[in-house]
Amino acid sequence: MATATLAASLNTPISELRPAPVERILVVEDDGALRKILKRLFSSEGYAVDVVPDSVAGLEMLRRRLPSAVILDLQAPGSSACEFCKKIANLTPGVPLVILSASSKVADKVLLLEMGADDYVTIPFSPRELVARLRALIRRASRFGQEDADVCVFADVMVDFSKNEITRGGEKITVTPKEFKTLEFLAKNAHRVISRDELLNEVWGYHHYPCTRTVDNHILRLRQKLETDPGRPSHFLTIHCLGYKFVP
Repeated sequence: MATATLAASLNTPISELRPAPVERILVVEDDGALRKILKRLFSSEGYAVDVVPDSVAGLEMLRRRLPSAVILDLQAPGSSACEFCKKIANLTPGVPLVILSASSKVADKVLLLEMGADDYVTIPFSPRELVARLRALIRRASRFGQEDADVCVFADVMVDFSKNEITRGGEKITVTPKEFKTLEFLAKNAHRVISRDELLNEVWGYHHYPCTRTVDNHILRLRQKLETDPGRPSHFLTIHCLGYKFVP
C-alpha cells in the first residue's frame, strides 16, 4: 500500500530548482518496487542514481565510487542495522546519510542518528519532502566542503591536510612525508597539468633534481595506495610528455 501511494504521488511536479546532474545518489533498498520508485524519483530531479539491494552490494559500491548522498532503507532497526548504519557513516565521512524506515519510534530515530545518520524519514513519506530534505543535506555538505579547503575527498579516500591524515574506506593509509606533500600539491592544483620539474620544485624545494624518476616513483606509490586499479588510474593521471594531473 505504501509503495502504491508513493508511486501515485510521483505525478506531483516538484518546482524547486533541479540539482546539477553530476550529483550521484546511492540507494540501498531491498524492496524491488521501492527501488524502482526511488530511482525514478531522484532521476527525475536530475540526479544520477545507483540502486543496490543489500548491505554487501552497498558497501562494494561505496568502495568503488563516493556518492553525493546515501539513502538507506532499514525497515526494522536492530543491532545489525545500526552497525551497518555506523559502518556507512564511518566509510563516507561528510556524505549525507538518510535512513528510510517503517518504524516511527523515537528511540529508533535517536539511535540511528547517534550511529551517524543525518536524517530519518518514516515510510510512507512524501516524495517532495524526501527530495527537499536530501537536497538541503547535499547543499549543506557542499558548503562545508568549500569552506574546509583542508579536506579532499575522492572515490573512497579522504585526505585531511590539516591533520596529515589519509583514510581509505575508513581505514588509515600510511604514506611518506614526500608522498603526502606530492598528493597535497596535486590535490590543491586539481585538473591542472603539472610538470615533473614543477613538482620537484614545489615538493622537494629545488629546480633541477638529477633524476625525474623520483617524481614518477612517488606517483606510482600513491596510485598503489589510493587508486582502485593502480594499473588503470582514474585520479593520478599521466599526461604524455607533459607531466601529471590529479582528477578528484
